[in-house]
Amino acid sequence: MLKRNWHYLLLLFLIGDLAYSGWQYFQFPLDGDLAAIVLPGKAYSTVLHDPFGLRALLGHERYPAPNRFFAHLLLHEYFRRVPLLLQGALSPLDSVYAACALLKLAVHALLVYVLAVAISNSRNVLGRRFLLAAVLITPLLQAEGYGGQMGVIDWSVTYAAFYALPMSLLLLFFLPFLRAALHGTPLRLSALEYVGLLGLVVVLALNGPIIPAVVLLVCPTALLLAWRGHFATLASGLGWFRRATVAVGALPWRKVSLFALFSALSLYSLYIGRYNSENEWAVIPLSERYARLPFGVYDALTGKLGLPLLLLMLLINAWLIARSVRTPLGAKAQRALQWLGVFALVYILLLPLGGYRAYRENVIRRDSILPIILGMIGCFALSGYYLLTHLPAVARRRYAAAMAVFAAIFTVADKPRARDFNTCERQQFATLAQSAAPVVLLPSDCPLMSWEPLTDYHKSDVNTDMMYHWGIIESPRLYYQKPLPAAN
Repeated sequence: MLKRNWHYLLLLFLIGDLAYSGWQYFQFPLDGDLAAIVLPGKAYSTVLHDPFGLRALLGHERYPAPNRFFAHLLLHEYFRRVPLLLQGALSPLDSVYAACALLKLAVHALLVYVLAVAISNSRNVLGRRFLLAAVLITPLLQAEGYGGQMGVIDWSVTYAAFYALPMSLLLLFFLPFLRAALHGTPLRLSALEYVGLLGLVVVLALNGPIIPAVVLLVCPTALLLAWRGHFATLASGLGWFRRATVAVGALPWRKVSLFALFSALSLYSLYIGRYNSENEWAVIPLSERYARLPFGVYDALTGKLGLPLLLLMLLINAWLIARSVRTPLGAKAQRALQWLGVFALVYILLLPLGGYRAYRENVIRRDSILPIILGMIGCFALSGYYLLTHLPAVARRRYAAAMAVFAAIFTVADKPRARDFNTCERQQFATLAQSAAPVVLLPSDCPLMSWEPLTDYHKSDVNTDMMYHWGIIESPRLYYQKPLPAAN
């Protein structure tokens, strides 16, 4: 019976994991950037009125996030509207937490869907192939547990919208090309699909520096490899130039146009990003950034068990595939693992060129290396899927048991803390809402919509204006907190 109904168990696990993740996302507090972006505050109003960064391009004007218009627009529109829509069923405060949870859960589900379709080559979410791939992926999307080390969807909803969301959309953009590369699925894009991908190109190119960096590593390389493949098949008697031009003509024009436009807009995005005034918050020499890079790699691999365990499984999978019967999919899975290593090395070596943030002391952190983490998750699921479907029966049962233990480690690790993450913040909201004073002193137990306790009440106006818009407080007021005692 277990053998006949295993796909129902996979479906039950997937639904349970998604529901549990949604509950976890509901528990996190609000971050310190949300109100300033959504309201918006004075600093972030410019980017909402300059979608293509023309002030930076033409006037060399410096202001926050000139190449992040669509990320700011999404947060601005979503959090000004969705919490109010949810207040038909929820309290004003719960509606904000629910809006955060829904956005994160949507990103979570999109990541699982796109990666599972690419790996299984099946869009049937109830099918066995899709479910097997999805179950390999979803335990690795940690909310707590190893989240601080390899979390894809950050506890901060702003960072989730700035990093995980555009990366999930980038994978959606690459989906038809991934299916064609992995499974030989014909690359046929309808006019509507082509227009949709063009729209994604524009939106993603102006979504911050991470997407353009990935695109400029992936798209030109993919076109060059495809061109080289066509070039190698042509007779040498044609001459080099003739072979080169014929090979270019053999490339699908829609793929070439999309990848070329994406690369060009990515270069533009990185250029106007040079005028991001946020880069001036903390400046250290480029040589020092590179000197800190090895410490960042060390911290990423030694902080917790999650990332080194995932890396170990990738190496084991690569070894098992090399020893198994050669098939086209197996060879492609092996090449994917090799290319992941090349991509990770080049990406990390280029990372210091992107500037410095004090909260990324050693340059590398889960958000800055998110493309690598997602690449590791995708390659793990692809190689694991291949082994579970191609190993001999006895070896497959042993490998399946090992994968079950691996999934259990990540599932158990992703457990909640002893109390809700946002309990303290809720108490701060209640204290502020119940007070009639124009300036309210709040306890310093935890920040309120800020990264650290606000000691200057003049800086709380944007937060309280946002609370007033959501209906959490009945009238705008200010608040402050006493500084935390200095650590010994």
